Amino acid sequence: MSSSQDPQGMKVVVGMSGGVDSSVAALLLKRQGFQVTGLFMKNWEDDDDDAYCSTRQDLVDVASVCDVIGIDLEVVNFSSEYKDKVFADFLHEYEAGRTPNPDILCNSEIKFRCFLDHALNLGADRIATGHYARVREWCNDGRSEYQLLKAEDGTKDQSYFLYRLNQAQLAKTLFPLGGLYKREVRRIAADAGLHVAAKKDSTGICFIGERPFRSFLMRYLPSRSGEIRALDDNRLLGEHDGLMYHTIGQRKGLHIGGIKGNQDEAGEHEAWYVAAKSIGDNVLYAVQGHDHPALLRDRLTATGLSWISGRDPHTHWVYTAKPRYRTPDMPCEIDAIVAGRAEIAFAEPQWALTPGQSVVVYESTVCLGGGIIA
Repeated sequence: MSSSQDPQGMKVVVGMSGGVDSSVAALLLKRQGFQVTGLFMKNWEDDDDDAYCSTRQDLVDVASVCDVIGIDLEVVNFSSEYKDKVFADFLHEYEAGRTPNPDILCNSEIKFRCFLDHALNLGADRIATGHYARVREWCNDGRSEYQLLKAEDGTKDQSYFLYRLNQAQLAKTLFPLGGLYKREVRRIAADAGLHVAAKKDSTGICFIGERPFRSFLMRYLPSRSGEIRALDDNRLLGEHDGLMYHTIGQRKGLHIGGIKGNQDEAGEHEAWYVAAKSIGDNVLYAVQGHDHPALLRDRLTATGLSWISGRDPHTHWVYTAKPRYRTPDMPCEIDAIVAGRAEIAFAEPQWALTPGQSVVVYESTVCLGGGIIA
């Protein structure tokens, strides 16, 4: 912690979701001497009374944790902002045939913009969340700069989802869990008597929850069935029920598993995978075999670039990148950055690079930023 983050007298508003991570983040800051307030964000209202959205129980859990810790609790409704800034983009991307990651936009637009602005209006000096990441303040050419670093627990690191944060946001943000492992966080919660110590981690769409995806998406976007064809020879394989329900590399749900491929006898029963979408004629193209060449690419173009330092990184340096969250860091170079587009070349072919997903670039443990795979 830098001297500019002396706990004494510093007011911190912690975004609390009702889970163990944000609860322990608030607990640790209180123990360190910060003046802590918890803030619960309600960001979804369309079907808050069904089995998939746990807002009411989460609020009960947050209130209980705040009572045990001994901090005040604020509740704020950002559902309108979420619909306008996050969910509208989510629907637009699916309608365009891409596969977006709403958690990333949710972080940059809601948790670190709407929430930050609201907390500062409450008189806060900093905000904090339960993300597994770290912030480092350092001197670069005589000026102070903030870096986003990977968490100590590599299995829980969430810097990938935070790559769109900027200098102003990081300057006001604390990540108390950045140096901890998940097992330690649960132990701290249990030792403190927090009933959420063993609570299951939330999954699903940011603030909307885990639910049957197709039926949920169908409420907002009309589905349109079309042909599934083999990419190699254009054979008709079957019918899809909507391009938006399928993503590059998908194997399950195509219902064409019994169709033989145009291969030798040993490979004729290999599984089919989504390889491409043709939005204009509403055709889904599939290939047979996990390692089909059409599923392997050694370079990509990224748009919607966001660099944490505010400056473009050097080209032709060796970096690593994640083309999706659950992949190891892969060696790469940025060949060029021109007109808001970055050309990124990987040392080895990557499997199922997916338009709409984010590619995030690292230099060692430092998250530089990234963009959307075009």
